[in-house]
Amino acid sequence: MRQIAECVPNISEGRDPQILTAVADAVRDVPGAKLISAEPDRDYNRTVITFIGEPRAVSEAAFRLTERATELIDMRVQRGGHPRLGAVDVVPFVPVEGITMGECADLARAFGRRVGEVLGIPVYLYEESASRPERKNLATIRKGEYEGLEEKLRDPEWRPDFGPAVFNARSGAVVTGARMFLIAYNVNLDTADVSVANEIALRIRESGRIVKDGKGAPLLDDRGKKVTLPGTLKSVKAMGVLLEAHNIAQVSMNLVNFQITPPHVAFEEVKRQAADLGVGVTGSEIVGLAPARALTVAGTYYAPGLTDERELIRAAVMNLGLNQLGEFDVRQKIIEFQL
Repeated sequence: MRQIAECVPNISEGRDPQILTAVADAVRDVPGAKLISAEPDRDYNRTVITFIGEPRAVSEAAFRLTERATELIDMRVQRGGHPRLGAVDVVPFVPVEGITMGECADLARAFGRRVGEVLGIPVYLYEESASRPERKNLATIRKGEYEGLEEKLRDPEWRPDFGPAVFNARSGAVVTGARMFLIAYNVNLDTADVSVANEIALRIRESGRIVKDGKGAPLLDDRGKKVTLPGTLKSVKAMGVLLEAHNIAQVSMNLVNFQITPPHVAFEEVKRQAADLGVGVTGSEIVGLAPARALTVAGTYYAPGLTDERELIRAAVMNLGLNQLGEFDVRQKIIEFQL
């Protein structure tokens, strides 16, 4: 049985085409690794790169990409709208075919050790590769972002899993691990008011929001812990973002388990919350790739009479407005069509 793994590095550069070409070429140069996409976002100043292949080739491509990107991206001058910890911010390994989550976790650990030892960059493990429970959540590791990393590295509790506990001003830190297939899914609003997008994000994300009293201070429970109000969607992370290029606000989401909350459920909930705030939803986008199943279930929801897979996907694309900001090419965006 063949083994296919996916790797989806997010690098902190989305504006310089020469850097993006050089980083993508580092993947192309590895036999057995197939570059699927490199999707830059100028507002985020971030690019999501996706490639697949047999595990050894994918691991090698991930290292070469990291080596090239950290040579070319200087975090001392990097600015963008997306949270980030380093030039190569996060490198997840994802099982696709014939490979287990545990094997992908081992891939991440081997990659992280190599980056730490060879490139001298602090590396943190997250999700299924996490070395301790409090490091499983990417947002927890990223807290304080690059600007707070130097201080974080002084804290013994935040000693990196690999590499030196020394601030690398140029490259920051790398986070790597194994996870389920994550869908980066964003819903577009008919307003440029990012505060509306932020409010929707707080209402829907699983972690919810901190409850505050009439003076704006956090409410505490009997144990002195902050009281939180959970969001309406499970397995969803969300935040509000302004897309300057299109002059619209966007609810930016990570669907960390699309089988629990698929894109159409997230879309309809954002639409409902937006209507409650007096704004509309104009469309959405998937950054990177998605499994066919994520869109066929949406097609079934919007067009229950259809049975053909490609017709169901077309129905999903139309009803989710996935072509609003650019063509949604199913040959490039559906992972099964790439294998």
